[in-house]
Amino acid sequence: MFKKAMIAGIALAAFATVQTAKAEMPNPLTFGIISTESSQGLKKSFTPFLDDMSKALGVKVKAFFASDYAGVIEAMRFKKVDVAWFGNKSAMEAVDRAGGEVFVQTVDVTGNPGYWSLLLVNASNDKLNKLEDVLKCDQSLTFGNGDPNSTSGFLVPSFYVFAKNDVDPKKCYKSVRNANHETNALSVANGQVDFATNNTESLSRLQKNHPDAGAKLKAIWKSPLIPNDPIVWRSDLDKGTKSVLKGFFLSYGRLGPNAEKEKKILAGVSSGWAPFEESSNAQLYPIRQLQLFKDKTKLVNDDRLDKDEKAKKIADIERKLEVLKVLSDNQLAIN
Repeated sequence: MFKKAMIAGIALAAFATVQTAKAEMPNPLTFGIISTESSQGLKKSFTPFLDDMSKALGVKVKAFFASDYAGVIEAMRFKKVDVAWFGNKSAMEAVDRAGGEVFVQTVDVTGNPGYWSLLLVNASNDKLNKLEDVLKCDQSLTFGNGDPNSTSGFLVPSFYVFAKNDVDPKKCYKSVRNANHETNALSVANGQVDFATNNTESLSRLQKNHPDAGAKLKAIWKSPLIPNDPIVWRSDLDKGTKSVLKGFFLSYGRLGPNAEKEKKILAGVSSGWAPFEESSNAQLYPIRQLQLFKDKTKLVNDDRLDKDEKAKKIADIERKLEVLKVLSDNQLAIN
């Protein structure tokens, strides 16, 4: 109850500055959308929400699509994108490389605290039923990996499926190709690859939009929980613009006479969202830890490196992990 009241207070205070901030706000304001599926599907999903944002902010809001996650990251880096929806891994890259900053977090419409990475196979394939069935390094399987900047499609399975089991996909499978979640799922359903990465949110959306294909899929592995997706703005936006943007996001679907209508619009965005919650770069700590654990595991298993050089690099990673642990513990104590 206190958290909801605090969010509402932030939203009201921020929106009170809307008139003075409009002069500094980019016009048009460009909103980046990562390529989890076809741009046509994403455009249909996001347009009602972006139209409402445009009306509330008093400026044109333009959607930006790219063929891969890196395209949205680079667009933010070169100030072609002002605000963007990212996954946690791509948000981390945007923060580190493109001057981005997390300010709010999406919320799953069903109430899930996050989502899960999956490995999908064709439901008719009776030879692939569990994780161990795809870990045989005999180059007999074709694999659909995710975008390299995807959390659930790439980073999470890279560590939990491959690094922890000392499996190099490029060496162990007949072929490996990278694609977005929708393309990977359809490729499995259509028999174009034997297995592929995905996530619970994208699978749910696919089952709704492509029920015949969805019925042909089964999951043989599910990851630990992944935090909900962040919304990132350019950190160099002026304070007034940031205040109004945060006010819009935190009030949308919560405050005003159109709150119920706005909730329905959010429920149709991506895999289905509920009103946003405040967030910060701190939500990326677990993802940073995961990336470092993955890097450390790769180093430990690399016999080509000089012994002293390997020890130095591992020690450097362990120092970074210690710092992140302290930061994460402090964040948990605050929450």
